[in-house]
Amino acid sequence: MDLKSYNSTSIAYVGDAVWSLKVREFLLLQGYQRAGDLQRLSTYFVSAKSQRIIYEKLEQQNFFTEEENYYFKRGRNAKSKTVPKNTDVITYHYSTGFETLIGYLYFTNQVERINEIFEKTKGMVKL
Repeated sequence: MDLKSYNSTSIAYVGDAVWSLKVREFLLLQGYQRAGDLQRLSTYFVSAKSQRIIYEKLEQQNFFTEEENYYFKRGRNAKSKTVPKNTDVITYHYSTGFETLIGYLYFTNQVERINEIFEKTKGMVKL
């Protein structure tokens, strides 16, 4: 699979699903079972605002590789036909970049790297 030939927003679409699944699994393992609690708590990880914060904090630590930053920037800079409802455009683009990065890691079988990012993320979020 040559990801460079794929649309960034398509990669982000899968990255969003992968990240959401990771978050849901984590919350269930923490003992949360009520749907309302799961939905509310998942927003700490999956909202556009949260994803922007996660990316920016990790980027400040020079956490990402050159290739990972390449895919983040591809997603961030992608033209979008949708307008965000609950956030500003810049945050929305950062979130798309983050999801593209996760999608890239998933498609290149770098599950351990996704796990590393998630482990770092858990330390940023207070449930």
